[in-house]
Amino acid sequence: MSIQSNTRIVLAARPQGRPKPDHFRIETVDLDQPGEGELLLQILYLSLDPYMRGRMNATKSYAKPVDVDGVMEGGTVARVMISRHPEFAEGDIVLSHSGWQSFALSDGAGLRKLDPAAAPITTALGVLGMPGFTAYAGLLTIGQPKPGETVVVAAASGAVGSALGQIARIKGARAVGIAGGADKCAFVRDELGFDAVVDHRADDFAEQLKAACPGGIDIYFENVGGPVWDAVFPLLNEFARVPVCGLIAQYNVIADAGTDRLPTLMQQVLHRSLTIRGFIQREFVDQRPAFYREMAEWIASGRVRYREDIVDGIENAPQAFLGLLEGRNFGKLIVRIAE
Repeated sequence: MSIQSNTRIVLAARPQGRPKPDHFRIETVDLDQPGEGELLLQILYLSLDPYMRGRMNATKSYAKPVDVDGVMEGGTVARVMISRHPEFAEGDIVLSHSGWQSFALSDGAGLRKLDPAAAPITTALGVLGMPGFTAYAGLLTIGQPKPGETVVVAAASGAVGSALGQIARIKGARAVGIAGGADKCAFVRDELGFDAVVDHRADDFAEQLKAACPGGIDIYFENVGGPVWDAVFPLLNEFARVPVCGLIAQYNVIADAGTDRLPTLMQQVLHRSLTIRGFIQREFVDQRPAFYREMAEWIASGRVRYREDIVDGIENAPQAFLGLLEGRNFGKLIVRIAE
């Protein structure tokens, strides 16, 4: 089988502040055929995640930025269309990092075979993938929840937050979620089984959060920042732990011209013996086998539930991504490119 062309979405220009549709460009290009030891992958599903906003900037970070005119990066589930690699056969379903495109060539490095009979293949991009592992490793390694402690997580209906709160409850902790809007709050409370949930859009959000955490907060899993952090910070108990995996509320900020609050933060870190630890999930790669095993068991037993928000068509990826940055998605955001 010979695939002649590839549809892809590239970074057209680096945004200053909030990205817009014209920061992306859709292209159709010729596709090379796989050589010896290579595979041709057809992308079935593309994961959209907040970290991609940082890759659009040229600033130094933990990973190389996407080049202007380069394909936007992202995790994918793909089907092997042509194999000239001894370890993969045509028809294999694999987890890859092929980015925002319809097809990709691969030398096999970094691919992981998926078993469609074991779990829906989309879960490899969500609850059984990077977001789920981020929650698992960050909470258990840095947060180290103890029975009876209060764990708070923002974006609680999203891929990371929803998994984290359920894991916290499995470990005997009390889970308090923060979400935006009545529907998301109801989902977190009624479907995911959090002990309490607070709507960050409420005028009295800070007061509601305080009421939901009468004993204070022992672990706050930070993936939002901004006003949510302002409401959480006064409630942190002595020896509280704060794993930091994202700051979505601040990704589009050009510069903070406000008052320097670092001295106050550092004073409270000292006085309350706080642990604030940023992390990238790949730091804990040795924990992945345990994660795959435990999370699969929790899903099978119904102790962990998940929700996916699937958008059809690669051409709709930019608009869906912009919506993600504004919290318009409901669950793990995935683009279906082919079936």
